[in-house]
Amino acid sequence: MTDRTLTRRQALAGAAALPLATASAGPARASAPMLGEDLPAFNRVRLGEFEVTTILAGTRAVPEPQGIFGMNVSADRFAEVSRAANIPTDAAQFFFTPTVVNTGRELILFDTGLAPAGTVAALAAAGYAPEQVDTVVLTHMHGDHIGGLMEGGVETFPNARYLAGAVEFDAWDMSGDEGFEAKVRPLAEAGRIAFLDDGAAVASGVTAMAAFGHTPGHMTFMLESAGQQLLIAADFANHYVWSLAHPDWEVLFDRDKEAAAATRRRILDMLATDRIPFIGYHMPWPGLGYVETRGEGFAYVPHSYQLLL
Repeated sequence: MTDRTLTRRQALAGAAALPLATASAGPARASAPMLGEDLPAFNRVRLGEFEVTTILAGTRAVPEPQGIFGMNVSADRFAEVSRAANIPTDAAQFFFTPTVVNTGRELILFDTGLAPAGTVAALAAAGYAPEQVDTVVLTHMHGDHIGGLMEGGVETFPNARYLAGAVEFDAWDMSGDEGFEAKVRPLAEAGRIAFLDDGAAVASGVTAMAAFGHTPGHMTFMLESAGQQLLIAADFANHYVWSLAHPDWEVLFDRDKEAAAATRRRILDMLATDRIPFIGYHMPWPGLGYVETRGEGFAYVPHSYQLLL
């Protein structure tokens, strides 16, 4: 019988010869071209009997983030917290993340992005057409949430009914805001918007929850299916570090900063205590994660595979 066992010396000698053999096989291949940064347009998970899909309607870098977050703390404190979290202080990446919920009976879109083009493109990537949307829910009426409703007077979601918070609509009704007048007013005048109060049902398993402060009538929405829960959290907290770890830090876009901070603490405590995942409109893409209590604040834990099982 032939002995096929290699000695250590034979193995080393063979390994030493490999580079020469490889070099003689032919010229080196040219490097692959640089393709630039990219993100997937959608992310889909299951919640009980629901399918929940976040869509990336847009993203952009914003300079000087302390002009938006942590307005009531020193630049040194802001830099210290940012450095500890390995994020820069000279820019932040913003994400704009509507959510599609398929209940099996209807297709519900929460918020509409900055403009129709980005939202429709992301919907298409996720396998949906605007005509399939049965219900559009507006969590609040900032421009990056209502911008995709229509363009030039033409509705993006022609077969949808529209729902919005009653308190929120009343607050914007006399504001003279251009975005509201162009995107929301025509729907209201046509009798196309129905109004919600705290605790109202959007559909079976979808419940409105008041989260005032960011805007006067800002709403979140609890999804419940087959014993599982998930919160469509919108803008109650807008950064995974500067808002969660420090919920009392003031945010430029919070209309009532004291009420917004109280709402952040209340909802973050609920999410952490009950271990409920949430989708944050401006959280790092794909916007889905959990909350843990940490010190006097909270910590963001990105979703991994919990809702894929």
